[in-house]
Amino acid sequence: MSADAEDFWNRAVEAMDVARHDLDLSPDAASSRAYYAAFYAVSAHFALTETSFLKHSAIEVAVHRDLVKPGIWETHLGRGYSRLVQLRTRGDYGAGQHVSHEDALEAIQIASKILRKVSELHPDDFDLTPSAPTQ
Repeated sequence: MSADAEDFWNRAVEAMDVARHDLDLSPDAASSRAYYAAFYAVSAHFALTETSFLKHSAIEVAVHRDLVKPGIWETHLGRGYSRLVQLRTRGDYGAGQHVSHEDALEAIQIASKILRKVSELHPDDFDLTPSAPTQ
């Protein structure tokens, strides 16, 4: 496994733990960290094929083009990734709009599914250490 893929995966797992921790403290922060958990997990997946992207929007396109469309991911995971993008944007740049506790919980659940899927696709590379269950 490449050093980049390993670093991205470690960042994904850490961001997931922080998202869970931040849920009751700040739904905005929790949704942002959930997005980054998924972003890093997808980046780790693509790093194994030596594919990298310069923009977050390019990763979202690649999720749909390279994972959902060929059937590697289920459609709901692609929609979930796009939902994470939406919630992260609201939480980070909402200008008066904030992420609700329920939406942040949804973001954590989506990101958890994405990390699980990436781990299932690469069981020899990405270990998904079980964390405390989400509320």
